[in-house]
Amino acid sequence: MPRHGSLTRVTIVEDHALFAEAMELAITLQGHVVHRVDTDAEGLSQNRLLTEVLVSRPTVVLLDLQLGSSIHGMPLIRPLSQVGIAVVVVTGSVDRSGWGEALFNGARTVLPKSAPLNTILSTIRLIQEGRRVLPRDERDRLVADFHQYRAQEQDGRERLATLTAREREILAEMMDGRQVREIAQAFVVSEATVRTQVKSILSKLGVSSQLAAVGLALRGRRDAPPVRRRG
Repeated sequence: MPRHGSLTRVTIVEDHALFAEAMELAITLQGHVVHRVDTDAEGLSQNRLLTEVLVSRPTVVLLDLQLGSSIHGMPLIRPLSQVGIAVVVVTGSVDRSGWGEALFNGARTVLPKSAPLNTILSTIRLIQEGRRVLPRDERDRLVADFHQYRAQEQDGRERLATLTAREREILAEMMDGRQVREIAQAFVVSEATVRTQVKSILSKLGVSSQLAAVGLALRGRRDAPPVRRRG
């Protein structure tokens, strides 16, 4: 148990109540001061969540990335890190590029939720002692994965931008799982016309299948989906 003069203030930002309670209990038993942010609070916004965390004056923040449908933990990492708070991401995601993004933004390390609670406790102790919690080579690999993924996303957006308005509409129909016959009926054109448009889409996107085109669209246009047919 840490000495009284070296207590660590730990703030938990986690929307899974049982998991948060388990972490809170384990960390409290180690003698740390623990605060849990209510991620279910009515009207909670990204800025309000950041304020709630800062008000708790933490030394360490245990941060989940998925905090509901409208709030994400990633934007909190940089501002917290910039004021000297050690951010430890504890996530259910296994996406290495997402882990790399968290580290790029300033997180000390990323731990899977499947990790034993002792791993979280050990990480807090290492931070408390001023020691490194993630090997530099592992951090570099994860950050490189993030940069590679971001470059692929940008390339995908640039390819999608070459599509005509009608091709974007056709692609949107494909994303909805519609077949050529259904798309032709919806646009009142021949199936041959739709097949030609699909071939053009595949060519411009540099892919060989409709499935690959949909996958690229989902990655490259995550924040701005293709224009959908009206009516």
